[in-house]
Amino acid sequence: MTRTGNPSQPGPPAPDDAMAQLLAAAWQARERAYAPYSGYAVGAALLTGDGQVVTGCNVENASYGLTCCAERVAAFQAVARGLGGWQAMAVVAQGEELPYPCGACRQVLAELAPTLTIVVANEKERAVTTMDQLLPHRFRLENEPS
Repeated sequence: MTRTGNPSQPGPPAPDDAMAQLLAAAWQARERAYAPYSGYAVGAALLTGDGQVVTGCNVENASYGLTCCAERVAAFQAVARGLGGWQAMAVVAQGEELPYPCGACRQVLAELAPTLTIVVANEKERAVTTMDQLLPHRFRLENEPS
């Protein structure tokens, strides 16, 4: 498989103004979430190496295993568009707890961009973490592309 953009090759760190724009884009994406079962709308925004922002929202399904989280929607869109050098991802939701990525999203993001910075936020607070902190011992295949 040929890739035009390699997500695993990190881009430069995102400046604070880019992080604010990323959070704003994630909140906008959240407004498009389809969450009729859980009522938990999530938005994500991914900053690529060339400064593009790719957004995603959670899309639920009555067959709950077919639901796709906002983080994976954004990541898969970036892969499909050939956008690499991922710098940071913002994940936002309303509620008391910060919306850290689920285990499935952590695994996908860790494989595609192991050095990705993750910002999680709700209406009251935000936190910054890394993929290594979220999933320090991720599953890997011997022939996994780097």
